[in-house]
Amino acid sequence: MKKSRPNAAFEFPVKRRKAVPYQFVLDAVGQLPIETRPMFGCLAVYVQDKIVLMLREKQKQAEDNGVWLATTAEHHQSLRREFPNMRSIQLLGKEVTGWQVLPADAPDFEPAALRACELIVARDPRIGKVPKSRRSKTNAH
Repeated sequence: MKKSRPNAAFEFPVKRRKAVPYQFVLDAVGQLPIETRPMFGCLAVYVQDKIVLMLREKQKQAEDNGVWLATTAEHHQSLRREFPNMRSIQLLGKEVTGWQVLPADAPDFEPAALRACELIVARDPRIGKVPKSRRSKTNAH
């Protein structure tokens, strides 16, 4: 006869966390006060109140895997000079958004991602934006 364990009723399945995609990116911005959060199946990276990056590695629509840069349309041209393979995110539709991707399948992916991290560490104003939800909280005080 099998003995039951005394705490068997209190066991809960442990949800495994996904491995962080492109860990080298977090390492490169690690000197900043970063915060990460899961968002839409990706990992959002914040520096203080600004979202600066999203790290995406999924099987569906893999062409949009890579490092997503939070920016605005006014900065696309100057950023494209630094990141020639940067492009709009296809799964967001045809309309140009502030989000741009450094595609994981581009030949210069790692050097481009590290260069983006250098710009973030240097507080380049072209990368990062305060999400609307945080803007309203900031203005409420």
